[in-house]
Amino acid sequence: MTEKIETLHDQAAVAARVAALAGEIDRAIPGDFTIVGILKGSFIFVADLVRALDALGRRPRVDFIRLSSYGAAKESAGEVRLAGAAPAGIAARKVLLVDDIVDTGRTLVYARDLLQAQGAQDVWTCALADKPSRREVAFTADFVGFEVPDIFIVGYGIDFDENYRHLPYIGKVD
Repeated sequence: MTEKIETLHDQAAVAARVAALAGEIDRAIPGDFTIVGILKGSFIFVADLVRALDALGRRPRVDFIRLSSYGAAKESAGEVRLAGAAPAGIAARKVLLVDDIVDTGRTLVYARDLLQAQGAQDVWTCALADKPSRREVAFTADFVGFEVPDIFIVGYGIDFDENYRHLPYIGKVD
């Protein structure tokens, strides 16, 4: 690991934005819902988002789905793959699908379509970071933490070749 990491959004800014997103979600999604996080990148974001929702009196169910499109590269391979089983118990439930970053849009579209095919009542989407300049399919997330330019970011669950997930902030890889 010889990459230099420049801080884009420090730990306090990330925490404040997650709390604000929880408020937006609380106002937009009525009643009970299930959060489905896309592994591995969303795990820290989902954990903090669930705690922020709890502070607002919300008690979402939590599940995860494992998808892959990057491997060890900085560029998406262009093909989304399901690793393991899809979440169970989604039929007739409201779902908030959470990912670490929207890049091409393929991962969230694939996951949203999968949940809808399983009979989800409604599916909202949420991403910690969004790179609209990289979009290859028509997709707009319902909730976005930070919009970022076409740079490679890490931290707060987002990795580069399985490194840097542990960082408590979002940084740019040089």
